[in-house]
Amino acid sequence: MFWTPRQRLALSVIILLILSYLLIRYQFTPARISNPQPPDAPRASDLQDKLDPNTATADDLSSLPNLGPAMARRIIDDRNQFQKSHPNQPPYKSLADLLRVKGIGPATLENLRPYLRFPATQPSGN
Repeated sequence: MFWTPRQRLALSVIILLILSYLLIRYQFTPARISNPQPPDAPRASDLQDKLDPNTATADDLSSLPNLGPAMARRIIDDRNQFQKSHPNQPPYKSLADLLRVKGIGPATLENLRPYLRFPATQPSGN
């Protein structure tokens, strides 16, 4: 035979220890997040129509895909800060204006494009 009885016993014990270790590790591993993330946010169906980020609440903004409560709060904070320094202007006239918010980049803007609307620009006449 290729293996002696003593070698087979040692190999069996090693395999049993490895399997026991893997089973214990599997039991104590926290739940994993699926990758990739689902395309729709959990509350995306709550939206009736496109949102205006100039008037949307934090709850409405957080229902958008890839936008959680923290990012929604940052958008609201940026909007309030802008309104303090420019009282008669809308903070977000276009999608690119959201780049002012920390954590929003070009990829996030493209993901938000279908869900946001902006006020129509009115020509200023005297």
